Amino acid sequence: MPHDTPLMAVTGTTLVLAAPPPTDAPAPAPARHRPRTEAAAPARRSAAARALGPYARLFAVPGARGFTAGNLLARLPMGMFGISAVMMIAGQRGSYALAGAVTATGMAATALVGPWTARLVDRYGQARIAVPATVIAVLGSLCLVLCVRTQAPSWTLFASYAATATTPNIGGMSRARWTHLLPRPAHHTAMSFEQAADELCFMLGPVLAALLCTALFPEAGTLTGAALLLTGMLVFTAHRATEPPPGGAPKAGGGRSPLRALLPLLGLFTATGLVFGSMEVTSVAHLSALGLGAASGPVLALQAAGSCVAGLLYGAGRARSLRTCLAALAGAMALPWAAAATGSLVPLALALLLAGMSTAPVMVTAMGLVQSRIPEGRLNEGMTLSVTAILAGIAAGSATAGLAVDRLGTGTAYALPAAAALTALLIGSATSRPGR
Repeated sequence: MPHDTPLMAVTGTTLVLAAPPPTDAPAPAPARHRPRTEAAAPARRSAAARALGPYARLFAVPGARGFTAGNLLARLPMGMFGISAVMMIAGQRGSYALAGAVTATGMAATALVGPWTARLVDRYGQARIAVPATVIAVLGSLCLVLCVRTQAPSWTLFASYAATATTPNIGGMSRARWTHLLPRPAHHTAMSFEQAADELCFMLGPVLAALLCTALFPEAGTLTGAALLLTGMLVFTAHRATEPPPGGAPKAGGGRSPLRALLPLLGLFTATGLVFGSMEVTSVAHLSALGLGAASGPVLALQAAGSCVAGLLYGAGRARSLRTCLAALAGAMALPWAAAATGSLVPLALALLLAGMSTAPVMVTAMGLVQSRIPEGRLNEGMTLSVTAILAGIAAGSATAGLAVDRLGTGTAYALPAAAALTALLIGSATSRPGR
């Protein structure tokens, strides 16, 4: 794309590339006498403009590539920290129960601290709050490594991992920047890209963490994640021109709470989290029961890849209603339940791929509703509340699926994500009605 037509890339509108010459100017030479390169330039420009897809226009926004690079660097550790901590603690202390309790404590602390951190980000600005909050989280990770390595008392592991709860919601901050930079019609593409980035990082993060912890040393995953988080956040916040202005402290008695505005949608996000948590645990248990436990990672990665691809395709097309997306989700989540009855890997993998492809449109559309309902100046806080509801649903879905697997078997446990998707459809059909 030529650098002299930046507005075409930002807005997607057609620009006049050459104005008519003034009356006293000499007439242009006939096309046959012009140099070939001059005559072909407008044609090349038109072809380039037609070739620009919605994502090319998205990243033609000044500063977008820079803050997105930092965003992806800082987001990748979100899929690394949990599995890294489990492998490190279990490897050094010999107790998966302790490792699971420590990571569960960290998730609970994040659910409590995350919205407060996001509120400070909205009030005082991303760079001013996110950098020191990230430093605290990184210090917590380093302290955890030190305590595990030196055989410190178990309570120090809980305290150290709880300190990582100050990690800012980098996905919410990135979405806030797109909202600040783009006109409303372009939000659909930007939110679709963000959802695809979420899926990509949560797909690659555990794989990278497991590789580092096994190939190098048990602490390698946590140390690498901490380095990526700090580096990515510094790169992200360095692009100050794209940062939304801070909202400042609200006036006394002024401003609506995002929690009140989002309360109907939070039930939807919790039900969606139930789908994710129950599907993951059930799939791992079912494949292990079939003697295919080694295939769990690739199969779950295939599901995440399906969501990533579907998110990008959805962003390049027309947005659908939330009810339509949830209906597709409810139908797709019945496929693994049916495929589990075959006892074969290939049908289950294909069913999980299709199920994964149905999740991205739901998340993109629901996040769009979040943006439309959040009070001005509270966007990052509202996004963090939504993520917290999803995490709560994942935790509940994982626990419920574990009980169902033990008591009912893996095939029956696949009914849980299908039931959760149907519940999400019922909730979404009510919350997306006009006036709600």
